[in-house]
Amino acid sequence: MAQQQQISLPAKLINGGIAGMVGVTCVFPIDLAKTRLQNQRSGQQLYKNMMDCLIKTVKSEGYFGMYRGAAVNLTLVTPEKAIKLAANDFFRHQLSKDGGRLTVLKEMLAGCCAGMCQVTITTPMEMLKIQLQDAGRLAAQQRVMPSVVSTLKMGGTSAVLSRSYNVSPQVMRVSAIQITKELLSTKGVTGLYRGLGATLMRDIPFSVVYFPLFAHLHQLGQHSSEDPSVPFYWSFMSGCLAGSIAAVTVSPCDVVKTRLQSLKKGANEETYNGVVDCVRKILKKEGPGAFLKGASCRALVIAPLFGIAQVVYFVGVGEFLLGYTPYNIYSA
Repeated sequence: MAQQQQISLPAKLINGGIAGMVGVTCVFPIDLAKTRLQNQRSGQQLYKNMMDCLIKTVKSEGYFGMYRGAAVNLTLVTPEKAIKLAANDFFRHQLSKDGGRLTVLKEMLAGCCAGMCQVTITTPMEMLKIQLQDAGRLAAQQRVMPSVVSTLKMGGTSAVLSRSYNVSPQVMRVSAIQITKELLSTKGVTGLYRGLGATLMRDIPFSVVYFPLFAHLHQLGQHSSEDPSVPFYWSFMSGCLAGSIAAVTVSPCDVVKTRLQSLKKGANEETYNGVVDCVRKILKKEGPGAFLKGASCRALVIAPLFGIAQVVYFVGVGEFLLGYTPYNIYSA
């Protein structure tokens, strides 16, 4: 068992990385729509719904406008997904070392630990991604309200005057590298972890809900107790269902996280001094319904993302590449 576990760890990391890259590529445009819908305030709504947001994005920014921030996500999604999936397997194995069956409480604890490990990678990635995803909304808001926000015109393209960055006529858009350098020079490494509390508040409950739910749904697809293998389509459906339920459950936390991690603000948009201040201002100015902004988009992002991730993870691409026999800890 020790040898099997040792040789399977690199394979699990490969599985998680490939799963994340494939999944993110497929669902990123929906994630972009989710971010822009969550960030727009009442009375300043540029987009009616997800499809309206995607259509307007393509018209104003082109097809690749839907993939703003994708490079950041793809760069860091490999270690993020590898950590999340492999850490959950590791903690499940540790909690079942006594040979007994994992209880729901232990499964939730394993998911909680996996979520905490994942946040170390997720927080900087999410913050940089949000800045790039929301840039198009701010630019569009400028075009709609030119009298409220100053704009610069160069070649028919408007550049946003950011509160966080000095924009010169030569700089048309802020890149992830620029944002990272500015944060490191002004606030140090802690600047990259802005919104850490909100990210923990979202990702830990998500993992606590998702992993036990997925494990039980996945187990229902086993052929028999003697043959614990599960068809790939069942892994996909289990990942989709568990992911969508967990995503909607923590959607209010995701709204708070998105607002806190948005460095640039549009005209008359609120700034927040922490999780409590953010929740209080949203409730006061936008009502409880604001906490469900982008919930359907988030469910549409997470469902196929984790469905694809689980299929890749359980099919054993990493084991195949390394020449090992697939090792599935869920069947232990």
